[in-house]
Amino acid sequence: MTAAYGGLGPSGDGPAGDVHETVGAYALGILDDAEASAFEVHLAACAYCAAQLEEFAGMEPVLAALADLPDARDVPAVRRVGESLAATPGPRLARSLAGEVARRRGRRRRRGLALAAAAAALIIGGPLAVMAATGDGGTGAVAEPHPTSPAEDAFFHHMDEKVHATDATTKVSATIGLEKKAWGTHTVLQLKNVKGPLKCSLVAVGKNGARETVTTWSVPKWGYGIASSPHESATYPLYVHGGAAFSRDQIDRFEVETLDGKRLVEVNA
Repeated sequence: MTAAYGGLGPSGDGPAGDVHETVGAYALGILDDAEASAFEVHLAACAYCAAQLEEFAGMEPVLAALADLPDARDVPAVRRVGESLAATPGPRLARSLAGEVARRRGRRRRRGLALAAAAAALIIGGPLAVMAATGDGGTGAVAEPHPTSPAEDAFFHHMDEKVHATDATTKVSATIGLEKKAWGTHTVLQLKNVKGPLKCSLVAVGKNGARETVTTWSVPKWGYGIASSPHESATYPLYVHGGAAFSRDQIDRFEVETLDGKRLVEVNA
């Protein structure tokens, strides 16, 4: 491997090639596993990089400070940042290392933003097909629709017990998933055939008559879970979750009601 990196740099003070500049990023620990492994193979056979790595021991504060400046490639060599340091690289190498660190930080930042965007897409209401985020320029295949929220995921994958009811008058349909917890009962509500605008709550009613509000939400004017609606978002059910301090065996029923007290549907537990 060393043959691929042979020769001297422009100033004649060390081998040429970007691989030798990677020693700074390696010293900072910002290479990913694959990059670090590849550089370690090179390092085992490169006396120049081994010497540079030894020289940079303890230099992380200086390199980090260089990389954080507006244009790391244009800064002069820094020989003191806060506390005095025993050894510093020369001007050319310092600029080169700082530039390498800045480039790698920028690449990691862009990857992080792409992943954050993909995660944000998954929690927007309504099933969505999202492009897979990759590190090869943003290309990827269209993924299958995923659950759009933690509540929906929990409803389908973590709730073994479910209770259901449809109100004969309002026609609102509610299915409630239940999960026992040490602190009480985790619940997820699936609500269908409800039109807005409304502000609603899910209330757990205990066998002793006590009432606990599990969660609240707003219903837009086009509603939720209305199969015949021309508004695409309205065709999907609402999924909301919350918790009650009641243990599972203490709950008598659940009530879905508006905040002004109108009952939409009651579900026996």
